[in-house]
Amino acid sequence: MPDGTDKKPSRIQQRNRGRILDAALEVFSQHGYRGATLDQIAETAGLSKPNILYYFDGKAEIHVTLLNQLMETWLDPLVTLDPKGDPLEEILSYVQRKLDMARDLPRESRLFAGEILQGAPRMGPHLQSDLRPLFEEKCAVIQNWMDQGHLTQLDPRHLIFSIWATTQHYADFATQVQVLLQDDPAGHEGAATYLTTLFTRLLTP
Repeated sequence: MPDGTDKKPSRIQQRNRGRILDAALEVFSQHGYRGATLDQIAETAGLSKPNILYYFDGKAEIHVTLLNQLMETWLDPLVTLDPKGDPLEEILSYVQRKLDMARDLPRESRLFAGEILQGAPRMGPHLQSDLRPLFEEKCAVIQNWMDQGHLTQLDPRHLIFSIWATTQHYADFATQVQVLLQDDPAGHEGAATYLTTLFTRLLTP
């Protein structure tokens, strides 16, 4: 924020930044980065476009700010995979955490997916510096569990990819899911039951 001082932002400034970021998350998740405009963000936030530009240099800075905030949240379920825990329970808990994120943070999931579909022009460094080392570390943990006979011998990398695919689908394709499951009262619980059964059968030696 270009105020030229190191003063702590006021409550109004903090509130307005929060409104802008929440509005931008809504706009980016619906229209993607390329389709989103500052006018749309301003209208959704209930602020003027000059007000938006007081807090952020432009659309790119808003988008990068959202992605930076998202990265820690996005990685947390994988971070909490415990090498000392019961292998199958740890995997199933990871699946459930990812599914819960799809339910609770669908806009964030679509924001992330949109960035990846564009080739990760703004998040690429984070994927290399944050996601890749964590991914390789947890793949090694899962491989160790498999080598010890606790889980079926599979490629841990593609196992994690399949978990991402089967959980994030419920956020990234929410409109389709809602249309096809509109008469299903189970909803989220039905997905959780199915995925628990799927990965239990897949991973039990």
